[in-house]
Amino acid sequence: MLEEQSEAIMAVDELQAIIQRCQVLEETDFKGEDFDLFQVAGQKCLEDGYAAQLLEVIQNEKNKVIVKNMGWNLISPLVRCIFMYKQEDDKREHCLKILDQLAQLCNPKELFLGLLEQIEQTSGEQACQIVMLLLQPLQTVLLKLQNKKAYSVGLSLAMIMNQLTPLPVPYTKQQIQEDKLGLCQCCNAVVDFAKPFVNEVVKNMEKSSEYNDMELKEELLKFCMKSLKYPLLIAQLEQLEGIEEHPFRHFATEIISILWNIGELMPLVFLHRKGKSPHWENQEFADIERKNSADSLACLSYLMFVQHFGIDCFPVVFSPSYLLQCNMMHIEVLLKRTEESMLSKGLDLFESCLLRMEDNSLLHQYLEFRDFINVPQDLVKVMTLCPIEHLRKKSLNILQLFIDKFDAEGKYTLFRCLLKTSNHAGVEGYIIKNIKDQVHLSLTKACDNIWFTGHHLISLLDLVLSLPEGAETDLLQNSDRIMASLNLLRYLVIKDCESDNQTGVWTTLAKIEQSFLKPLHVGLNMSKAHYEAEIKNKKENRREAHSSNTICSVTVSGEKMPAMTTEMQLQVLHSALFTFDLIESVLARVEELIEVKIKAVMDENS
Repeated sequence: MLEEQSEAIMAVDELQAIIQRCQVLEETDFKGEDFDLFQVAGQKCLEDGYAAQLLEVIQNEKNKVIVKNMGWNLISPLVRCIFMYKQEDDKREHCLKILDQLAQLCNPKELFLGLLEQIEQTSGEQACQIVMLLLQPLQTVLLKLQNKKAYSVGLSLAMIMNQLTPLPVPYTKQQIQEDKLGLCQCCNAVVDFAKPFVNEVVKNMEKSSEYNDMELKEELLKFCMKSLKYPLLIAQLEQLEGIEEHPFRHFATEIISILWNIGELMPLVFLHRKGKSPHWENQEFADIERKNSADSLACLSYLMFVQHFGIDCFPVVFSPSYLLQCNMMHIEVLLKRTEESMLSKGLDLFESCLLRMEDNSLLHQYLEFRDFINVPQDLVKVMTLCPIEHLRKKSLNILQLFIDKFDAEGKYTLFRCLLKTSNHAGVEGYIIKNIKDQVHLSLTKACDNIWFTGHHLISLLDLVLSLPEGAETDLLQNSDRIMASLNLLRYLVIKDCESDNQTGVWTTLAKIEQSFLKPLHVGLNMSKAHYEAEIKNKKENRREAHSSNTICSVTVSGEKMPAMTTEMQLQVLHSALFTFDLIESVLARVEELIEVKIKAVMDENS
């Protein structure tokens, strides 16, 4: 114990000796050996609990030149010691005061590099704590820098964001409240760190309308773009009950405010209209930059048009259809993602844009834009492939909303497109039901709608009233589509008299019978025979087995089902037979209606 105390006292003595030797030297006479000795002695004082003595040395006016040149070497051991001591420990308080003094006294350039090195070396759970610790001294140093200030600010912000990006973003209410790693607090601290530099840009812009020093502005813009991608694109930004000030909503407000203050908010919202993008010689870098930029801009649109951050700055001169057009590329970016936070933002943005519009107001010409065809196809993928039920349901509602907004020709074109591209019987059935609704409107309205009557409808019926593989079509897998098609045909036969033939269905009836009704009859007979034989085999196998709990597998609609007992398999097979019976009964009703209508016309003519 005495030996340890002796070593510690020696460390203080060594420091004093180095200080005394350097006090008499000119600044230019300091040698590398002096720097090393100062660092070793200072580090020893810190590690042995003599921070108070070190603080006295640093605060001594006589040592100002020494601290200015050598103090930055103490940053690394200082950070280590601050996290070694408990929050209420006096030694920790002394270390924090030393850090503050170094920020005031050290050579800004040297200290800047020392602080940045500490941030670069941090990772994992301590990242946020170390960043928050060093933000204030880093800001102090940057404000002192004269040369390459913009570059240094940009480097600092980029380094900080790089250290934060690997951290998981709190998503649930509980995670946000706990803020286990301190990310919520750290993000808002970084915004405060950036404010003096934002103010500097604003002041310079106010001084001259031809503000030419774009470097600092560009660095702040890069920071905002990175912040939009992380954490804001990932974060849950809905107002949460029980959280008075949502940290990520506050962060989003601050980022939007920076963009507005530096005059970049409106140009960014309409960026794709101007085709502005940085030029990279390396194509890989260009692709990464394009993707990152697309993510950030999509998040910005979500913040403005869904959460209404910065919406007060937005000019109320654009039509709802133009705003939808501007946002379609952002919606497409978000709907192609699989993460719940991003998918839900894409759906919310799409819904928000559509709700601004009147039904039937969106002109069919918009479908000439690639995004207007791609987005509904992406929506279909969410409806059919997304594992999250509430997002699947929401995407279906939004698809209907999208359909409702188009004029008649737009609906017609969209239906044709989705019937050809969805490759999903449920979706096709849904579209066919929509076609039936449009035909109904056309037949009951006073005005004539050419897109869902006559030759246009006949062209659409060629797609609807058909079996993909004729009689060999998997009727179970395509049952939704087939039932919707039969219901549409039944409606047409009931509502449209042969003498009127507004829909044109009576003209093309022979073709419908040949390409749809007859193959469907054959397919039903084949399918029912196959499934009845399967049921018979299962029952015979069950009698042969000693137990009805034999586990085996069954394939339905080309997909292998999970292992199940014979009883469970029989239930599945009976369910399939019930579906075939249902199709058969509707088919019989359609044929009966056709026969009755034709007979009535023949009786009239005779």
